[in-house]
Amino acid sequence: MTPATVPAIAPGGARPIDIALLASVFVVAACGLLYELAAGALASYVLGDSVLQFSTIIGTYLFAMGVGSWLSRYFERQLPAHFLRIELLVALIGGLLPATLFLANAYAPGAFRFLLYGMVLVVGTLVGLEIPLVMRILKRNVALKDLVSQVLTFDYLGALAVSLAFPLLLVPQLGLIRTGLLFGLMNALVALWAVWLFRWELRRLGAHVAACVMVLGLLLAALVGAEKITTFAEDKFYQDSIVFTAASPYQRIVVTNGKLGHRLFLNGNLQFAERDEYRYHEALVHPAMAAHGAPKKVAVLGGGDGMAVREILKYPSVESVTLVELDPAMTQLFSQHETLTRLNGGALNNPKVRVVNTDAFQWLQDGQSSAAGPPQGASTPRAGIAGAPPPGPGSEPRAAGSVGAPDTFDVIVVDFPDPTNFSIGKLYTNSFYALLEQRLAASGYAVVQTTSPLVARQSFWTVVQTIESVGLRTTPYHAHVPSFGEWGFVIASRRPWRLPEALPGELRFLSADTLPLLFDFPLDMARVPAEVNRLSNQALVHTYEREWGKH
Repeated sequence: MTPATVPAIAPGGARPIDIALLASVFVVAACGLLYELAAGALASYVLGDSVLQFSTIIGTYLFAMGVGSWLSRYFERQLPAHFLRIELLVALIGGLLPATLFLANAYAPGAFRFLLYGMVLVVGTLVGLEIPLVMRILKRNVALKDLVSQVLTFDYLGALAVSLAFPLLLVPQLGLIRTGLLFGLMNALVALWAVWLFRWELRRLGAHVAACVMVLGLLLAALVGAEKITTFAEDKFYQDSIVFTAASPYQRIVVTNGKLGHRLFLNGNLQFAERDEYRYHEALVHPAMAAHGAPKKVAVLGGGDGMAVREILKYPSVESVTLVELDPAMTQLFSQHETLTRLNGGALNNPKVRVVNTDAFQWLQDGQSSAAGPPQGASTPRAGIAGAPPPGPGSEPRAAGSVGAPDTFDVIVVDFPDPTNFSIGKLYTNSFYALLEQRLAASGYAVVQTTSPLVARQSFWTVVQTIESVGLRTTPYHAHVPSFGEWGFVIASRRPWRLPEALPGELRFLSADTLPLLFDFPLDMARVPAEVNRLSNQALVHTYEREWGKH
């Protein structure tokens, strides 16, 4: 017999091949979804607005899968050969997708969006071709009703597995580039497996084997050099040497060192520069802290770098600081990395400081600082899950989940990133500020970092309007931070804010003479009409994108 007339099923029975193909469906589904998630994550890192990016990536990918399924009708002969060729293409394009996009963002940022959606379309089309071909191969030996149920079951199980592993295990442990290459290797191994399963009917068997070996070799070489690829891309993008990188379930953390000293980037956005961060953090913390007089209990929402905590600890009256930071990777980095702990003065290791790694919105709703977990450095993966700190001064100990008046704070410092997407935008809504108001002591002050009133004037006054909508008084002010330009803040309180009589003596930027100047707004930053930012509309995110997009 010629290879073309050899039976499709190898000697020894059909069942093992059917099981092998169904296992392939599991891998194919897992790999396909992972490439989709990786593209969405990269798009949100680079382009912002995670809701929009994931929505458009998913829509594009599903559309492409539909196109691939429609095209599968034109594949009539040599189905196993077509299947393994498609697997190799998916392995190569999908596996290299994160690395390609990282390099494009660094060296050809104008091509990033084109490459992103082009690669998603190609991978989606190829994945859309795979499943119909597998079903038609299995149809030789499996009844239709069993075929459909079995294929879809393994398809959905593969999607479930990777959807859980991607944020919890793969990205934190491997990073996006290694994760993509690992799953590309899995696709290539499926192709090699297909060569073995259908060796009886494949034409040019040697060529198929050689193609599998070449793709596997390329992906393995890229996997070995993944760290160099990442460094190559990020050194170009950040223009400074990379000191530290990490990919947590929440963000990509990069610390660089160059002419401006150490700089922190989250998802590619600058958070502080060592040269002038003191200006930002002094302006953020001291107008509220000094005006209070003798704050004892302080909360910091966001600010996982510990810089705001460093400034708060300059007040001898402070007895406890509760830092609420979503990302454990941030608080671990800034409490353990020698260089970074020097920058924040070891603030996160101070015995007065308690760290809770959770969503600030949820923490405010829970209403209990007793959930704040053990001191930083305790042997728990997430502070706040176990080991509550002693109750604050004047507070009664309560069991977690008990009903009662929420713990309140003399000063609350809100130091979130700018509202670049809806997940951060919720922390700038009237719902959030209503919860914040409940946690503020009667004579307390809250202060909110509020983007640039010069570049994003409408956004700045939208935050002011939103805070006022929950019944709090507002005192807006601004400071010049060279790395960011003119930057804005808002003090929120029930009582009027008054200029403090004194400031800590070791400040580098603020003084009793210069502090009043921060509260003077020139005409190009003066108040403009603005709407309230609500959870139901997230108007601020759209306004912010529009204003910053012009610059």
